[in-house]
Amino acid sequence: MRRVRQGAALSRGGAGSRAAGEERALTSVAAGDRFQGEEPGDTPRLWHVTLSVSGKEAPLKEVRRALEQLAHDHPFFLTSRYAVDHAEIRYWEEARDLHDAAAVALRLWGEHRQTAGLPPWEIVGLEVIDRVTYHQRVAEGYGPPPASPVGVHPF
Repeated sequence: MRRVRQGAALSRGGAGSRAAGEERALTSVAAGDRFQGEEPGDTPRLWHVTLSVSGKEAPLKEVRRALEQLAHDHPFFLTSRYAVDHAEIRYWEEARDLHDAAAVALRLWGEHRQTAGLPPWEIVGLEVIDRVTYHQRVAEGYGPPPASPVGVHPF
């Protein structure tokens, strides 16, 4: 049996215990499932989200204006970078677990497309990490650098 929990994998038997060519059965963990002794699932936490979108070229001024409107509409917005055919948005999301944070992130672009006037681009990348992991990466020098300056900037 294999259980995966927010980036950490736990397995019983290990890879060496399977016969050559034998397939491993994976058992998923339902959203919100907790291991014994973990905090309650209803405690919201902060998640760092990086959302990447791309599509057909759009006028640079319109992309900037739309991202500025998105920043105004969405709380916890940190920064975004943009070009005529792609953008990257980074922000903090408050959610119960990774599943909820990812679900909100995957809806963000579509739900704000009309109200913010965002280009009809598709989501091409998503990273959601917890606050501890974000700060560990930054401290070790290999994670996303702190969003500075905050705001909307060209690539």
